[in-house]
Amino acid sequence: MIGQSWAKDEFANLDMGDQRLNSRFINICDRFSESPESPINQACNDWAETKGAYRFFGNRKVDSDKILRAHSSQTAERSKKYKTILAVQDTSYLIYTKHRATKGIGNISMKKGKNIDKIFSKGLILHSCLAITTDGLPLGLLDQSITSRKPQTATRKKIKDVTPIEKKESYRWLKSLKNSATRVKGSQVVTVCDREADIYEFFHLSNEIRSPVLVRASFNRSINKKSRYAEKGVLKLWEFMEAKPTVGTIKIKITKKPRTRHSIKRKARIAKLSLKYGTFLFNPPRNNIKLRKGKLPDLKMNAIYVLEENPPKGEKALEWMLLTNLPVASLEQAYEKVKWYCLRWRIEMFFKVLKSGFNVENCRLGYANRLIKYLTVMTIIAWRLFMMTLIARTDPNTSCEGFLTDMEWKVLYLKTHKSKRPPKMPPKIKDVVRWIARLGGFLARKQDGDPGTIVLWRGWKRLNDLTQGWKLAIKCGTCG
Repeated sequence: MIGQSWAKDEFANLDMGDQRLNSRFINICDRFSESPESPINQACNDWAETKGAYRFFGNRKVDSDKILRAHSSQTAERSKKYKTILAVQDTSYLIYTKHRATKGIGNISMKKGKNIDKIFSKGLILHSCLAITTDGLPLGLLDQSITSRKPQTATRKKIKDVTPIEKKESYRWLKSLKNSATRVKGSQVVTVCDREADIYEFFHLSNEIRSPVLVRASFNRSINKKSRYAEKGVLKLWEFMEAKPTVGTIKIKITKKPRTRHSIKRKARIAKLSLKYGTFLFNPPRNNIKLRKGKLPDLKMNAIYVLEENPPKGEKALEWMLLTNLPVASLEQAYEKVKWYCLRWRIEMFFKVLKSGFNVENCRLGYANRLIKYLTVMTIIAWRLFMMTLIARTDPNTSCEGFLTDMEWKVLYLKTHKSKRPPKMPPKIKDVVRWIARLGGFLARKQDGDPGTIVLWRGWKRLNDLTQGWKLAIKCGTCG
């Protein structure tokens, strides 16, 4: 998986204009992959490697966009063998408030303090687009932007409603839609987003470039209007869909969620949902600045409404209103879109690996532009580990040869089986993943289910230590 050869293969087409930079980058990927949760000085083998890594991120010739493009081209290549690819977009906020000496990071959020009128969190905005198969296997990043928010003036805030979408932060959703659609050839790319992408311009662009989308609705907007002006008895989206007949019921698995500042605690369960679908006209918003210069079209859209009518006592009912420009003319087509939206949770887990597993918010590089280069590397490594976790569920009978070196899987087998001799043939990936997870503390009991990403990267770190020890033992035996 994250052996010594994966970075060479993944970035075979990367050219930074200096062979020394290319070699340094491959070495950094290998070291960070071996110990992704460690600070830079601990991940590197010695002071020379540590100094080289810091110089690499401070080098002006190193372009994070070039790194991402090399990876996204490989992602597009992996996507070719699938009929449909889900391009799942989402935003995560990386907080560096305590890094007061770091230059170039912007304000992220604001809250009222006890003794101070306003307290700002400082950090970077990470917007990623992850390519996922309809079975849930992440193939890599198709697009990504890491930016620092610029301060807004009072005048800018007042004219926010009449600011063109191209000058708003929300334009990142449209930009990523366009980039991901152009990078994958031969497969249908369906962009899947949460409520933040419920923007008229986003759906309009989707129609223009003929790249379908699936978005959870955020607004109970007026629909089917005959003109842009106020009308009596205007129909609202929720009212329109609630009047539709139920076409069937479906069951989906709801994951547990801990209590946070932004969400309530939720237990894992199987939810039984009623399902409705219908077609409507998505009218352009009245305050859209482009309406002053011309006419914006009404968009023909499909809505899928799912509702948990009898949730368990104390649990909030699940309710989704999904909007898409894909055809929805049957229960099967509607259910397919619901299953696709369920896979949006994959990118949430991807961010969890990056932030909770790899501790990227602890990195101190002094400047935002250096942090952006570091984060670009770490997001690709996070995808690689995340993919390893899920491939055992989506394609369990695949050989482990493409993910572990010959020495790695043999050391793993000997350690977990307490054996003196490994098998002749490489084991299946489903078995290898559980063995690595056992090294990370996974008990592998019948009721434990599949191992998660956190125990997997712990196990991977231990396997790497065991493999390094094995190599040293062989080397000493040869030299002696």
